Amino acid sequence: MSLWIVSFTARGSRLAAEIASHWRTPVQRFSPGKYCFDPDCRPLTDGIRPWTEDAFARTKQIVFVGAVGIAVRAIAPYVRDKRTDPAVVVLDEGGRFAVSLLSGHLGGANRLAEELAAQTGAVPVITTATDGAGLFAVDLFAKDNHLAITDMGLAKEISAALLDGKRVGFASELPVTGRRPAELSESGELGVAVTERRTWRPFPRTLTLIPRRLALGIGCRRGVSKRQIDRVVETVLEENGFHMEQLCCVSSIELKKDELGLLSFCQAQGLPFYSWSAAELNALAGEFSFSEFVKQQTGVDCVCERAAVRAAGGPLVLGRQARDGVTVALARWEEGVSFV
Repeated sequence: MSLWIVSFTARGSRLAAEIASHWRTPVQRFSPGKYCFDPDCRPLTDGIRPWTEDAFARTKQIVFVGAVGIAVRAIAPYVRDKRTDPAVVVLDEGGRFAVSLLSGHLGGANRLAEELAAQTGAVPVITTATDGAGLFAVDLFAKDNHLAITDMGLAKEISAALLDGKRVGFASELPVTGRRPAELSESGELGVAVTERRTWRPFPRTLTLIPRRLALGIGCRRGVSKRQIDRVVETVLEENGFHMEQLCCVSSIELKKDELGLLSFCQAQGLPFYSWSAAELNALAGEFSFSEFVKQQTGVDCVCERAAVRAAGGPLVLGRQARDGVTVALARWEEGVSFV
C-alpha cells in the first residue's frame, strides 16, 4: 500500500517530491493543480475533505505537508478507531518538524514520523505517553509481532498501570526472544498473555494477544460474492476451532487478483491479499489435494492449499475445505514474538 502525501503550496509540493524520490515504497502525491510541477503529482481538484475521505478508505499512511490545524480539521469527520484508522503525520513546509498525529502505535504513525524526520532532517514529535516514558507499549508490541488485541479497554488499563509505576505480568505460549522490559514480570493481578487459546488466563485479569499466524488460502468460482466468502470462511474456522483474529493474510492464484468478492472480503477484514502465478504455486514441494478440474482451469492441482503454504512459508494446518463455490485452506507462519 502506498504512502499518500498532500501539500498545499509550491514549497510543500517540492518537499513532497523530494520525499517521494527517496521513499522505500510507492508514493502518491497530491497538490492544487498550479503546484503540480511534474506528471507524478495529481491535482487536488475536489477539496481537502473529499480527498481525506478517499485517503482513509484507500491507504494506511497519510502525510499532510502544511499546518497541523489543516490536518486536524480535515481528518476529524473520519477518525473512528485506533485499530483501523490510518497513520497520519504532519510535516511542516520547512521540513522542521514531523508530527505523529493519529494512530501512533497500531497505525505506525510514530515510526512514519521518525522515518520522515530521518530523511528530511526534521525533529520527530511523538506524544504517546509510553514512548515518552520509555516504557513497554502493549499496542506497539502487538503491532510489531502481528498480534490481535482482544480488549482495547484492558490494553489502556495496562498502559495506565505502567505509567503509574506498577509492574504488569507477561506470559507467552509462543517462543520469546529479546530482553524483557524490567516493568514486566511473571506474575501480577494484571497481565498480558500471548496465546491462541482464549481460555488461557495466567493472571486474574488477562489481556489476550492472539497471534496472527494463519494464512488463508482461497480458491473460488468466478463471480463469487463477498457474502458467500464470509459465510464459508466463518463456518470453516468455527468448525475447526480457529477464529478470524488468527488470520494474517489471504492468498490465491493470480487468476483471482481481480475477483471483486474476494477483494471486498479482504478489505472488510483488513487483511492483505497476495496472489501467485501457477508456476510459483506448482514449484512448492509437498503433498497437496488434487482436482483434475482445477488443474485444467488454473494449471494448479489445488489452489487454496498451495496458496496458503506459499504465503505462510510454513506447514498446512487445515486441508482443502469446499463449500458453496469456495475452497479454503490454512497454513501456519511459524514464528515467535520478540521484544525489540
